[in-house]
Amino acid sequence: MSMIETTIASFDGTKLYFSKNVVSDAKAAVVVVHGLCEHAGRYDYLTEKLNRRGFNVYRFDHRGHARSEGPRTFYNDFHQMIDDVNGIVEAALQESGDTPLFVIGHSMGGFASSSFGTKYPGKVKGIVLSGALTRYHTKVAGELPLSLPSGTYFPNELGSGVCSDPEVVSAYANDPLVEKQISVDLFNSLGDGVEWLKQHAKKFVDPVLVLHGANDGLVSEQDSRDFYGDIASTDKTLKIYAHLMHEIFNEPSRDEVIEEAISWIEQRI
Repeated sequence: MSMIETTIASFDGTKLYFSKNVVSDAKAAVVVVHGLCEHAGRYDYLTEKLNRRGFNVYRFDHRGHARSEGPRTFYNDFHQMIDDVNGIVEAALQESGDTPLFVIGHSMGGFASSSFGTKYPGKVKGIVLSGALTRYHTKVAGELPLSLPSGTYFPNELGSGVCSDPEVVSAYANDPLVEKQISVDLFNSLGDGVEWLKQHAKKFVDPVLVLHGANDGLVSEQDSRDFYGDIASTDKTLKIYAHLMHEIFNEPSRDEVIEEAISWIEQRI
């Protein structure tokens, strides 16, 4: 799997780490949007599977994460996250030409991807969401907004909830690119973002596949049920996997989940 790594300047000049794994005669292209505290490199397995099926894959690290610029895990406006995704999508559209482009977003990346679809409808052929934070039924950071001074940080305690595979949990804990702290500003921005997403649900019209693990301890499956019910897409599919935890692309049955996403995309090329 040959990968080209570079950086892309986002809308405000923040340089974002950007990588591409391209195949010859690609039939589709996918932008992968990672979750809170993690990074693009945790999607190598998914990328390999997508490449094998003839899809080009574009990945990036969110600002303030891993190899991208910006204060660590810090947003003071959720639109920064949406507009970063938009910038990456624009770059991928230029790269991919006539090849149909899709977005796959996980967790906070699922918030970013669903919000991107809400703010910039019709740019991509479809969006796949995995354990996406689209409401806030599981109060993982407590009630929002948190009334703490800007720049206050909490330790990243997401690790134990990411996966039922202990190897994945231990790799996450020992990954130097996984951020170890989370700012109050990020949580509060996400709280605002979720309210905005709820209010503008009818503006989401893109084809969407909403996937969630029933045993997700970080983001409630009810988020996905509500989002699915509220949006205006005429092509929408919801699948809740019994027994699976948060990272459905890393759970032991991940091949089944990845196949679901790939075949959904193939049907829309």
